This record gives sequence, structure tokens and C-alpha cells, in this order.
Amino acid sequence: MNGMNCNDNERGLLPYPVILAATKGDPDAMKIVMQHYQSYIAHLSMKKIRDESGNTYYGVDEDLRERLQAKLMRAVLSFKTEK
Repeated sequence: MNGMNCNDNERGLLPYPVILAATKGDPDAMKIVMQHYQSYIAHLSMKKIRDESGNTYYGVDEDLRERLQAKLMRAVLSFKTEK
């Protein structure tokens, strides 16, 4: 992962070299991919929660967040790229 600049907009596309490195198991590239999708995964993990007093609020379901992260990692590792 030498020389890859990943300071792009979070909603932009991931650079192809990062995707390629992540599919080959590069931990630094996988970290970049996970950071790229961090806010989207958090959004998908939001649940309505009630406390003991009956107040309702939204929070991140950590179990669901971890499952989504694991699924993304499996998908990246099984992604087939053209050679």
C-alpha cells in the first residue's frame, strides 16, 4: 500500500489499487475499505431503543454493526477482479 493517497471524500469512490489490494488480503487496504463504509454501516445498524423509563431513542446496535463489517470483509475477500 505504498504511496496510496486516500484522503478523498468519504462518499467518493475507492481507488482501484486499494480495492485490488484489499481483495488480495492487504490489511492496510482492508482498513481503508472499512473506514470508507464506516458511516454507512453505522446508519444501517441504527435501532430504536427504549430505556427503563420508557424513553425512546436511537442507537447503534453493536452486534449488527459487527456482523455487517464481517460480511463486508468476506465480500471484499471473495470479490473477483479482472487481471
